[in-house]
Amino acid sequence: MEFRDYYQILGVPRSATQEEIKKAYRKLAKQYHPDVSQAADAEQKMKEINEAYAVLSDPEKRALYDQLGANYQAGQSFRPPPGWDAGFEFRGGSPFSDADFGEFSDFFAELFGRRSAGTRRSSSGRGGHHPFRGEDHHAKILLDLEETYRGGTKQLTLRAPHLDEHGHLVLKTRTLEVKIPQGVREGQIIRLAGQGGPGINGGPNGDLLLEVAFRPHPEYRVEGRDLFRKLPIAPWEAALGASVLVTLPDGQAINVRIPAGKSSGNMLRIKGRGIPGTPPGDLYLELLVVAPAAENETQRAAYAQLAAAYPGYNPRKGQSPRAASGWYGV
Repeated sequence: MEFRDYYQILGVPRSATQEEIKKAYRKLAKQYHPDVSQAADAEQKMKEINEAYAVLSDPEKRALYDQLGANYQAGQSFRPPPGWDAGFEFRGGSPFSDADFGEFSDFFAELFGRRSAGTRRSSSGRGGHHPFRGEDHHAKILLDLEETYRGGTKQLTLRAPHLDEHGHLVLKTRTLEVKIPQGVREGQIIRLAGQGGPGINGGPNGDLLLEVAFRPHPEYRVEGRDLFRKLPIAPWEAALGASVLVTLPDGQAINVRIPAGKSSGNMLRIKGRGIPGTPPGDLYLELLVVAPAAENETQRAAYAQLAAAYPGYNPRKGQSPRAASGWYGV
């Protein structure tokens, strides 16, 4: 997937006001509209212009796009970094529930199309003096895997996009104390009652919906409540069996028994040692046999003795034989 520079497409600087973005769009639309333009690529050009305007004309979409920074070049191979969209507070369940992703590029869909589709509540058109509940707001928050084990209170800072009096995009921040339930899962919603948009005509405030995501962990991968990690073991531990210590994300060390005769890729399931819950998840350990280097004569002799003990052993047995065309090495 290629990065799209929406500012470059519209020909405006990243500091452009909303009015400048609108003027640039109108100028380009007159130039490249397929009903007017004679250019062979007018239709494709107009699609790019419409996509850029759909993002930059909406403060919420633009704020998320700007989070990626100015370090990417148009046409550069691109994947959004993990957690890039965390910490932004938006009106409604999602800022992109009304987008028609089929009209736009894969780049647009990758950034905006996978967000949960919520329902916006708009105060526009509500006349009279009847009280109305405020809009719900939505934000994604990043937690360390360790935090789901212990739970507790966490201080979070959220940023909400707004336009200032000159039409420039600005981010207003607020800090909240949030109770993190023990065993919270990725994708779970933490609802903060009354922390959303203000009520109208004395109506109650909306709620703030916090969608939980985990930061990448150096050792563990998460699926639901289950945890996965690779467990390096020595060749003799794989052959003879062993008991090894494994440290969980909460710092607790558990003894894991490795049965004799295991190989790289074999999976061990430790029931109930995943993310806490009712029931708790499981821990899956993928074994990885690691052979130590022979760094001295004693170690080289040990490997030679091992080779002599297994005459004719071929770990590549079963692979299709091919005629050698030469010697290759490092």
